[in-house]
Amino acid sequence: MNYRFSSRVAQLKSSAVRDILKLTQGKDMISFAGGLPAEELFPVQAVREAADRVFAAGPSALQYGLTEGYLPLREQLCERMAAKQMIVNPEQMILTTGSQQAIDLLIGVLTEPGDTILVERPTYLASLQVFALHGLKVIAAESDEHGIIPEDAERLIREHRPKLLYAVPTFGNPTGRVWSVERRQKLLSLCKQNQMPIIEDDPYGDIKFDEKDQFPTLFSLDGQVEKGAVFYTSTFSKTVAPALRTGWAMGDSGVIRMVAKAKQAADLHSSTMDQQILSQLLSGFKLDDHIRLISKSYGERMLEMHNLLKQQALKDVTWVKPKGGMFLWLELPDGLDAEALLRCAVQKGVAFVPGSSFYAENPQRNTARLNYTYNTGARTEQGVARFVEALGEFTARS
Repeated sequence: MNYRFSSRVAQLKSSAVRDILKLTQGKDMISFAGGLPAEELFPVQAVREAADRVFAAGPSALQYGLTEGYLPLREQLCERMAAKQMIVNPEQMILTTGSQQAIDLLIGVLTEPGDTILVERPTYLASLQVFALHGLKVIAAESDEHGIIPEDAERLIREHRPKLLYAVPTFGNPTGRVWSVERRQKLLSLCKQNQMPIIEDDPYGDIKFDEKDQFPTLFSLDGQVEKGAVFYTSTFSKTVAPALRTGWAMGDSGVIRMVAKAKQAADLHSSTMDQQILSQLLSGFKLDDHIRLISKSYGERMLEMHNLLKQQALKDVTWVKPKGGMFLWLELPDGLDAEALLRCAVQKGVAFVPGSSFYAENPQRNTARLNYTYNTGARTEQGVARFVEALGEFTARS
């Protein structure tokens, strides 16, 4: 039988990160590619004890649950969000299978195939896959170390009338940048003036290296949930563990109800067992202390990679030192193709993600994303040495 795939799926590009991870399996490969948390920092014992408490309550832990998610966990999340000046109730929140599903569901209920959406240049590569699957046209506004440049966003809005804005304003993926408060306020005002909802994706916001830093979310700056401009998504994947696959979306209750309808068509509900484990974890575990622990460790790992690269005095290689998150974003010498460099680097035993994957259009090919959270010590030192060796050999041949 000859299968004919839908045009939306046939045009999808495979995830660059997933393809690179396949290359690294079973080899002496040091990977700076995936956005992987450090496994040795997972709260294994606390998760085990939380799971034991869930099952001690009886077999109902294995039963079907609400599409919107386990109510006690939503209530706990509402309390955590309030500490960040985001005041919501459980009817304004839905639990999802990671924040990736939250993005997909919101896009599904807020857009039609053929609509245009606005993103930052560059932006999260998996979100670009979501937009392609939904048949959307994506336009990208220029950005700098302070975030999206409002004048360019305003021009694109005027010319293309996009349906919504998707953004990762705090420790963005891939750049690690933080939008300034002034940029956040300008972009929020611009979107409200043009009746453009915003999907604010915030998986990394808790991972800040200086506890005194305060980065208000777009959701908190808007200050309005019902008929509000911002839909906020986040996840436990970076702060607890990815395998629990629990994220959430919050915003106007009418939109959240529509998201729940769409989710029923997708998977009825996300794992209630995982949600109950997380609820028990939040009841008996100091998550904020754990977040400070991993943030301190990741800050040290970032400095480790930053200093190793700086010591090399690499010609025409620049980056902005991150204040949080999981990634270093490198701009390499003009004319260098990072995808070709990757092939050379893999032969040396080190992997990274070429930056071209993060562009909706006209990719800047001399860019690369390096993850610093998964490795440390000798592994990071050896990986950076391999990367620099590959860069030197590749540029010498070019």
